[in-house]
Amino acid sequence: MRLAFLTHEPFHPPTGGGSAEARRLVEEFRRRGHEVEVFAPDGEDRAGVEQALGIRWHVFRSWRMGRFTRWRTLKYLLYPAALARMVRRVNAGAAPFDALFCQHTIASVAGGMLKRRLGWPVVMNFLDFLTGFVAAWPAFSFPRLFLGPLNRFEVTLPVRARADGVLTVSESLARRLIEAGYPAERTLPIQYGYDARAFAFRETDVARRLQGPPVVVMHGSFDQHHLGPVALETMSRVHALRPDVRFRLVGRLTPALRRFLAQAGARGLTEAIEHRPFVPYDQVADALRDGRVGLVPYEGTPGTHCAFVAKAVEYLGLGMPVASTRLEAIAAWFRDEPLIRFADFTGEALAAAVVEWLEAPADRLAAWGRAAAARTARELDWPVVAARAVDFVEPLLGSKPTENGA
Repeated sequence: MRLAFLTHEPFHPPTGGGSAEARRLVEEFRRRGHEVEVFAPDGEDRAGVEQALGIRWHVFRSWRMGRFTRWRTLKYLLYPAALARMVRRVNAGAAPFDALFCQHTIASVAGGMLKRRLGWPVVMNFLDFLTGFVAAWPAFSFPRLFLGPLNRFEVTLPVRARADGVLTVSESLARRLIEAGYPAERTLPIQYGYDARAFAFRETDVARRLQGPPVVVMHGSFDQHHLGPVALETMSRVHALRPDVRFRLVGRLTPALRRFLAQAGARGLTEAIEHRPFVPYDQVADALRDGRVGLVPYEGTPGTHCAFVAKAVEYLGLGMPVASTRLEAIAAWFRDEPLIRFADFTGEALAAAVVEWLEAPADRLAAWGRAAAARTARELDWPVVAARAVDFVEPLLGSKPTENGA
C-alpha cells in the first residue's frame, strides 16, 4: 500500500498523547513493506527520521502546532481543513493514495473530509475520547451547553465519514462508537502501549524504593483533567496520615499545574511536593524508578473513563504499585492485576489506597512487581500493540496480511 499517515502532533520526538504510538505504527507498516508518507507538524531531525524509517515526512507549516502552543484549541479546530488541503496539494498530479491512516480525532476529521471528497479508504485511530475530557475543565473556560453536541460529533464521526475501519484505545471507547452506529466488526480496541525496554523492571529498584522518605510519583502532560479536586484532596489526606511522604510531579509546568501547586501550597503541601520539569520520553523512567507508588488521580469524565492511561501502564512496567481512581477502561483491563488498586472518585478513598500500598509487605510487592512487569511487557509492549493494529488494518484496506516478523 501507499499510505498517508495523518496526525496533529509532531511526529518526532514523542511529546505525549499519541505521538509515542505514531512512530511505532509507522515502523510496523514499513516492516511489512508498505510505503508511508507522514503528514504532521514540524519536529526534530526530520531528515534523519525519514532516512531511518524510509518514509517521507510532509511538514505542516501554516502555523505552529503542539499541545503547549498558544491558542491551542482554536488551532485544533482549524487544523483538519488545513491538513486536508495539504494532503490534496501534495498528492496533486500523482496516483491516489491507497489509504489514509488518521491518528487521533483531529486528524480523523481531516480524513473524513478527504474520504467524502476523493473516496480514498480511511482508517481512524481514536487514542482518546477527546471532547469527553472537556467535562473536567472549569465551567468558565467552556460553556457546558456545547458539551453534548461536541461529544456526539466525535462518536458519530466514523459513521458520518463512512470510515473503512476504526481502532480505539479501549473497549470503553469502542463501545461508545458502536452504540453510535459504527459496525462492531470493523472496530478493534488495541489499548495503548509503552516501551518495555525504557520502562523495564529492575531488581535494584525494589530495594531503592525502600530507602529514604517514601515517594509517590505522577508524570504526564498535566492538563486540566489530570489535576482536579481528587488529586488535591488525595495529597492532603496522605500528607495528614503520612507526613514523611513526598509527592514527585514530573512534567511541564503548565498553567494547570501552576494552579494546582498554588492550591496545594494553600493547604500546607509546598514542602511535600517536588516538581521535576519535562524530560524526553526515553528518560521518564529514570525519574520514576525510586517511586513507592504511582498515582492516577483523574476525575471521572467520559474522556477519562475511555482513556487507557499510559502512566498506569508505565508504572506497572516498572513493577511499581499503582493507586488509581476507578476509570472504566483501565479498571476493566487490569481487573485481575494485584499491583493496581482502584478507588472511588474521592480524595479520601484514593488516599486510603496510597497508604495501603505504603504499608504493604516489601516481599509481596517485589513478587507482584516482577509478575506485573512481565505481564505488561508481554501484552502491551509497543511492537505487540502495533502488530495487533496492522493485522486488523491490512485486510480492511485490501492489502494481503503479512505474518508477524516476516
